Amino acid sequence: MEPIYYEVNLGWQHDRMGQLSSPALTTTIEVATPPDFPKGMAGIWSPEHLMVAAVSSCFMTSFLAISENSQLAFETFTCRAVGKLEKIDNVLMVAEITLFPEVVIVQESDMDKANRVLLKSEKVCLISNSIRSKVSMQPTIQVEVQA
Repeated sequence: MEPIYYEVNLGWQHDRMGQLSSPALTTTIEVATPPDFPKGMAGIWSPEHLMVAAVSSCFMTSFLAISENSQLAFETFTCRAVGKLEKIDNVLMVAEITLFPEVVIVQESDMDKANRVLLKSEKVCLISNSIRSKVSMQPTIQVEVQA
């Protein structure tokens, strides 16, 4: 496979806030120091939030592709993700990201398949495979209640 490049541009706006853009995208994202740090700004995406979001969204897109290839019928997919920032060996880092995917499947007989798809999605997520943070998963699989 040939290398693929993803270009992102960042322009400082004011204080501790900048704006992300890409020539390949139509929307921009404000980014700032999180409020947990001096001069941080509440209500604006931080690099830490974007990192956790990158892992979660990569996991979702992996799940969607593998579900399609596995012919797993599901009604909904959601995923809460929590990143843990801590000091390790005197360096601040997002040491751990925990994914909490919830999948509602159509048939109870697909329970094992859904679990396999989730596990494979966690394993092949290219963002998780590109970072030092430990990524783990605590999935919930439910069967759609028929009315």
